[in-house]
Amino acid sequence: MATKIDPNPPLSPPGDPAPGPTLSDRLSSILRYDLPSSIVVFLVALPLSLGIAVACGAPVAAGLIAAVVGGIVAGSLGGSVLQVSGPAAGLTVIVAESINQFGWRVTCFIVVAAGLLQIVFGLSRIARAALAVAPVVVHAMLAGIGVTIALQQIHVLLGGDSESSAWANITSLPAQLTSLHAGGAFIGLVVIGVMVGWKYMPARIRVVPGPLVAILLATVLSLVLPLDVQRIKLDGSLFDAIALPEIPSGNWSAVAVMILTFALIASVESLLSAVAIDKMHTGPRANFDREMIGQGSANVVSGLLGGLPVTGVIVRSSTNVMAGARSRASAVMHGVWVLLFSVALAGLVQQIPMAALAGLLIVIGVQLVKMAHIKLAHRTGDLVVYVVTLASVVFLNLLEGVLIGLALAFALLLWRIVRVVIDAKPLAGSDRWLVSIDGSCTFLALPKLSTTFAKVPSGVDVTVEMTVDFLDHAAYDAIIDWARQHEANGGTVDFVEIGSARMEAATSAPPARSFGRVVLDDVLGPWRVSDRDEKKGSEDVHDPIVSGIAAYHRGHAHVVRPHLDELRDRQDPDSFFLTCSDSRIVPNIITNSGPGDLFTVRNVGNLVPEHGDASVESALVFALQNLSVRSVVVCGHSSCGAMTALHSGQPCGPEIDGWLEHARPSLDRFRDDHPVRRAAEAAGFGEVDQLSMVNIAVQLEHLHRHPAVSRAAAERGVTVSGLFFDIASARVIEVSVDGIAHIDESGRRVAAQLV
Repeated sequence: MATKIDPNPPLSPPGDPAPGPTLSDRLSSILRYDLPSSIVVFLVALPLSLGIAVACGAPVAAGLIAAVVGGIVAGSLGGSVLQVSGPAAGLTVIVAESINQFGWRVTCFIVVAAGLLQIVFGLSRIARAALAVAPVVVHAMLAGIGVTIALQQIHVLLGGDSESSAWANITSLPAQLTSLHAGGAFIGLVVIGVMVGWKYMPARIRVVPGPLVAILLATVLSLVLPLDVQRIKLDGSLFDAIALPEIPSGNWSAVAVMILTFALIASVESLLSAVAIDKMHTGPRANFDREMIGQGSANVVSGLLGGLPVTGVIVRSSTNVMAGARSRASAVMHGVWVLLFSVALAGLVQQIPMAALAGLLIVIGVQLVKMAHIKLAHRTGDLVVYVVTLASVVFLNLLEGVLIGLALAFALLLWRIVRVVIDAKPLAGSDRWLVSIDGSCTFLALPKLSTTFAKVPSGVDVTVEMTVDFLDHAAYDAIIDWARQHEANGGTVDFVEIGSARMEAATSAPPARSFGRVVLDDVLGPWRVSDRDEKKGSEDVHDPIVSGIAAYHRGHAHVVRPHLDELRDRQDPDSFFLTCSDSRIVPNIITNSGPGDLFTVRNVGNLVPEHGDASVESALVFALQNLSVRSVVVCGHSSCGAMTALHSGQPCGPEIDGWLEHARPSLDRFRDDHPVRRAAEAAGFGEVDQLSMVNIAVQLEHLHRHPAVSRAAAERGVTVSGLFFDIASARVIEVSVDGIAHIDESGRRVAAQLV
């Protein structure tokens, strides 16, 4: 029987795919959504591109070239439809280091080579591997870059030059403060003030990007006030700045390391940005391999033209999404607008004060240190990785900082994975000791095993509870040797294996991690005929009952024992649970209950006879009056043999036919089109299952009329409810006297949905 109820129905009915948009529709969408979005992104990208070029120590035009190429090339070829690419703050420090070590034109060669490597990443379909970098390391790397940028640019804002290292920038800051350039400092502070306060402006004003307003205001003030400030210098037009890269003349090992660094950092930043942008819209998901090819192609072109390296930029990309972009046309057009502005209005660029860009970069740098990332690292126990990575990036260099962060993150992960908790203590009220071993038990645990075993007195009885998912031969030997020695001194050792890694396999094969699903299958799975020894007449015939009891003693009797010990003198069940005798219904599993929770009664067809059956009657009254249960439950199921016989009308023998007479009212109500039948039919159930649900509803009516139930409901608020277990889907449905409802994972009741 097909599945009837789907808790997550499709958003639209299946059928032929809708026809794609026409050319006219695409043009209309571009003009309505992408064109306005591209202008907004252009206004954000322009000052950022200039500022990043200045921070790198590269020609100012290099930032504009990278913005044009990132928009047009990466926008056209990339795999993330709404991602916008260009020069990024995340590469500022490493680009500045490359320029200082190799010169600008060799750095352009490195950009080209890194782009080719990115294309290889994309073609080899390993792009997703870049996402395996621990997010805390990426967050700390960006924060370290932000701190480095801020330390550099604060000197520029004060009218000086940045030093070659973060430590030098910190130590020389007091002297810089005593000789600050008042005009430049004022302009920079104006930019910082506008950037910080822009989020408090009314929404209709915030439509204009804050960085653009800050730079425009600072430029106007620098022109109308008598301020002596240093301004941006462009050597000719954007086309004059185009220059071919220079092949390195030596030191190829250092160049190769720099190429790999450029490629890896640019790839990770672009892919993480693409992942973040995917979470902001409901359109096509990013193709990471194509994104790598697009980013690599953009870096090849940018390097050949004398531009900065290109990455996907989260600031521009998120602006693009929030501005309403629908396609990659927005990113491409934003690159066109940067090109037109750089060629036609280059004179305006040269009016921008350097201190204004310094203020802009200080704010950008500080914003890379996100409090949300620090709080997340603290909650997840990764704060030490974050702090060490950030400090290493700031005080060493970007590559060393990232490698140190990755090594520390891996060491922390390894420690968490191989960690094992071992404890030994006497059991309360008993002479027996309990040794618990929980986690991954390897040779690394040998010192802890030895120390813990030494706490156990000689000659006592010991239970060793092993909840382990990995057990190597060294740990196994240590445990067995201690057990043998302890038994030789007069004690006993019983092993209880709750975990998925079992001792019997420790010497038969190389150690391998076992997973928790194995334990669930062992506990919940039925006996398998294929596992039985079918040799009849043999003395070693496999008895599944005996084997099951042995597995219970070996596996989880020790876990159940404390719960049963609390119930040794009396029971206090929560519910009277009446269900069918069918072997496929396991009440404690489908209700996630334990020993003592359910007072269970089973009979064929889960019936509550109103007359002529003392068994159900006596159990019900006892549960209500003596045990004070708080609810009464009737549970039926799909493919019920009793309901099949009742529905077909075929004789099944005098005993069964006589019993099924108690279900005759259910069949009559089914034929009278009971509302539960209609609800079950609408949900896609077959007639036998419809009858099973109607039968549950009728038994509920019988219970509501029962004097003991009525009295308990009035006096103690006892509830009466019905359940239907769909065997095919292993899901439980609630049945009332007039309908059915699906119970979702949070415990809410929702209407059954037609599939």
